[in-house]
Amino acid sequence: MKEIKLDELFAEARKAADSAYAKYSKFRVGAALLADDGTVFTGCNVENRSYGLTICAERTAVVKAVSSGFRSFAALAISTPDSETPVGPCGACRQVLSEFMSPESPVIFGGSGSKKVKTTIGDLYPFDSLHNLGGD
Repeated sequence: MKEIKLDELFAEARKAADSAYAKYSKFRVGAALLADDGTVFTGCNVENRSYGLTICAERTAVVKAVSSGFRSFAALAISTPDSETPVGPCGACRQVLSEFMSPESPVIFGGSGSKKVKTTIGDLYPFDSLHNLGGD
């Protein structure tokens, strides 16, 4: 696999945010998920007037990738252009991401400002029972 370029992946996430359906919150989110073979899957948040039925950008990208036959991912980028400060993934997304990514997998997220956070799945979701207990 080619070298992971998180800034390029972040640019893909930023483009994906343009497709968000954020009619209620006015808070667009885009995600770009890099598969182990170099394929990039993007996703955006899709809201519903029943907030519980809203799907996050990160899970949209995972569902697109898994439904295309992919099961392992190398990196993730998240863009929240309607926030000046970086906003990380919600708890549900962290749980789903940890199912398909190793704790060492890099993650980058940022808002409309210049500050970006670079971290890992393991730092976002510490004490993950799947990985810490040796699950498959």
